[in-house]
Amino acid sequence: MTQMDLMTAPAAPPEGGDLMVLQSGWRLAVREFLANRLAVVGVGALLFFVLFSFFGPLVYHTDQTNTNILFTDQPPGAGHPLGTDDLGFDVLGRLMKGGQASLEIGFLAAAIATVIGTLWGAIAGLVGGILDAFMMRIVDVLLSIPFLFIVLIVSIKYGASVLTLSAILGVFSWLTSARLVRGEVLTLRVRDFVAAAKVMGATQMRLIYRHLIPNALGVVIVNITFEIANAILAVAALGFLGFGIQFPQTDWGTQVSNSVTEVLNGYWWLVYPVSICLVATVMACNLVGDALRDAFDVRLRRR
Repeated sequence: MTQMDLMTAPAAPPEGGDLMVLQSGWRLAVREFLANRLAVVGVGALLFFVLFSFFGPLVYHTDQTNTNILFTDQPPGAGHPLGTDDLGFDVLGRLMKGGQASLEIGFLAAAIATVIGTLWGAIAGLVGGILDAFMMRIVDVLLSIPFLFIVLIVSIKYGASVLTLSAILGVFSWLTSARLVRGEVLTLRVRDFVAAAKVMGATQMRLIYRHLIPNALGVVIVNITFEIANAILAVAALGFLGFGIQFPQTDWGTQVSNSVTEVLNGYWWLVYPVSICLVATVMACNLVGDALRDAFDVRLRRR
């Protein structure tokens, strides 16, 4: 390179400046998120159900393994704030145990789906061409397969547990993440910072891990909340159909399925509390997801 080339070449932006811009963007997103009262309520509700499900049993001790026919279908009262079910289990303790399985599956399935979908979409969007077309046709084919039907078959064959259901739901839930990340990468790969990284010799994998995925992180984070809600609803649907977590384990969907007929007999405490937990958790995830979308999208921020 000649001296004239050195004088006319544009100076590379300092890494510290890029870091400050990135931190400023995250601060604006956090400020916008905290300004949304419904988002704060959603986060509070999620934290409540996490603490209720995982730390509640440490304070409120109940036997959720051995049945007790002497205490079946008792209404709320002393010793049992939410009564007992048809097997003699304390309903409040049962809600905690069911919440553990539902939330664990929701978070694990969302994590698996996000990792697979993010990598798949980033690779397809960056490489483009025939590989992109082939990878996205695979996504289209999988989207055409009845999701719940496949999950039912696999859960019957391999048994329903927290790990198996998380893996099944995660493997069949990454398609939306892949499409979202691919669309974001298609817009990012033509940016100047990607071109500069290519000129400096960055490999495609380095572009994906160091440049594209970090800049698409807003879309990924927003989608995680919806993936959690979808996984919880899918587990509830499986439980309601009788293919959920097997006894003595339980989840909220299985509890609704086991007690939905009891409401006709006047045993309201077997249906309403678990239904409220299920609906409130899913609604909280949706509120957080909507707020995150508004916070990360500069076009939706309040001026």
